[in-house]
Amino acid sequence: MVWTELTEIVALGLKSAGIFTDERLGRLELAIPRDASHGDWTTNLALLLSKEVGRAPRAIAESLRDGMPLEGTSFDRVDVAGPGFLNFHYRDEAIARLPERIVAAGSSFGASDQGHGELVLVEYVSANPTGPLNVVSARAAAVGAALVRLLNATGYKAEGEFYVNDAGNQVDLLGESVAARFAEAHGIARAFPENGYRGEYLRDVAAALPETEARAQLERPDGAGWFRDQALTLMLTWQRKDLGDYGAEFARWFLESTLHASGAVADTLKALEARGVVYRSVHPESGYEREEDAPAAAEESAALWLRASQFGDSQDRVVVRSNGAPTYLLPDTAYHRDKRSRGFRKAINLWGPDHHAYVKTLSAALTALGLEDDFLEVLIVQQVNLMRSGKTLDMSKRMGQFITLRELMDDVGADSAKFSFLMRSTSAHLDFDLDLVKQQNDENPAFYVQYAHARIASVIRYAAERGLSPAPAATLRYAAREERALVRKLAAFPEVVRGAADMREPHRVPNYLIETAAEFHRFYHACRVVSDDIAQSRDRLLLAEATRVTLANGLALMGVTAPERMEREAETVA
Repeated sequence: MVWTELTEIVALGLKSAGIFTDERLGRLELAIPRDASHGDWTTNLALLLSKEVGRAPRAIAESLRDGMPLEGTSFDRVDVAGPGFLNFHYRDEAIARLPERIVAAGSSFGASDQGHGELVLVEYVSANPTGPLNVVSARAAAVGAALVRLLNATGYKAEGEFYVNDAGNQVDLLGESVAARFAEAHGIARAFPENGYRGEYLRDVAAALPETEARAQLERPDGAGWFRDQALTLMLTWQRKDLGDYGAEFARWFLESTLHASGAVADTLKALEARGVVYRSVHPESGYEREEDAPAAAEESAALWLRASQFGDSQDRVVVRSNGAPTYLLPDTAYHRDKRSRGFRKAINLWGPDHHAYVKTLSAALTALGLEDDFLEVLIVQQVNLMRSGKTLDMSKRMGQFITLRELMDDVGADSAKFSFLMRSTSAHLDFDLDLVKQQNDENPAFYVQYAHARIASVIRYAAERGLSPAPAATLRYAAREERALVRKLAAFPEVVRGAADMREPHRVPNYLIETAAEFHRFYHACRVVSDDIAQSRDRLLLAEATRVTLANGLALMGVTAPERMEREAETVA
């Protein structure tokens, strides 16, 4: 793996220069120069260390270069360029042998063990079970599932988890809304709840209920609870089915209600009290500005506060209201305490932008509870703007105005949807063009990459019909500029996977695949793969097959299929 090899080389350079520390080596960043004449990999480490070391960056770079042993490595030269960049150049032999190594590695090409088996739990989607999953959930599902795959590909033991908010006012309101829809369908007078859920999907839920029992429950004062439970069961069944068909896998669907039933919420409160990080104080709405001003009766009914401001939050937070009901912070803290008790060293949560301010609050609660400061990591997945015919579509879940995940898969296909969702950083808003994503041409990035894979499969079949297969000749020949450029791009794949997992940036993979597909097409049009030169044909078939393996592995990390045949394949010739 390039990262491992270059890290070892740079570490020896730092030691030779007398400036090695683990922290300094940890600042190493690698990039591929756009101009191939500037090398195959470059780093600005000397510039990053200049101020700290107290030397000119170019002088540091020269010292590092002089102390880097290259014998037995994939590199034969290190140049110092500009103000202090270090440019590494592959040996010709390393370039020549890489396609053979990629094909031999097969589906494991790109994998590494950097995670050393660390347990990581990725909680994603976790949409309220009050309606079908929409496009915002579709983006979170694509990102979360890809992140789990990336972490597992880089040596972590990662699992996905869906947290079901099946407790609270929103599910009670769901039950009231379904009861009203059932009554409406059977000509029974019943007021629709204020701020109820009005989506057409509730009519489907009501229609699926056993009529005799539902009619009886309408007459009961507590009958809305039955409608709530029935609706939750149906909603979760639909969500599981849709996410399964979308390729998002979860090791566990965790119900919030189980936290309360098991006593985990009460136990977490006791743990906070034992650590002395909660206190009782009159709620601001009581009219008393200071605790000591409140009479004893008010003090007994005061709220319980977490000293969150002592652990990085902007202010203290209520964990138990004056009426004895916990705020959402307490069960959330209990849930993450449960994650840690299951052995997970890292909890990565994917949240929507409306939860951005809550990150510090929950982090403070977990630190107050005694969990590691770096246990919780939150990725904010920004909103999706659906576009059609150049116009933004208005969406409202409560009013039932949205496009569901199922409708999206039926309309544009799961592969194209996931590829498009993964192309942008999670921190960036995404304009999702429904018209573009449906196109079966090079304007659609998913089609462009999948077609490159299918084209290579076609070339391999064409060669096989003529008795040729991908295999190295006695002397590998990758002298053409397009051949070398393609090999350089393939060599970067393990580093792309490592970086995508390490930085929690799955978007690096689809963007790399687009660049690789483009590089392959340039090679394909400039260099005839199957020709009368048998040795050269076998070499180029090997390079083509290495490209196919790389594309397939990258698509697999995204949960996108790698087709062997596509409609435009008839145009493909070797």
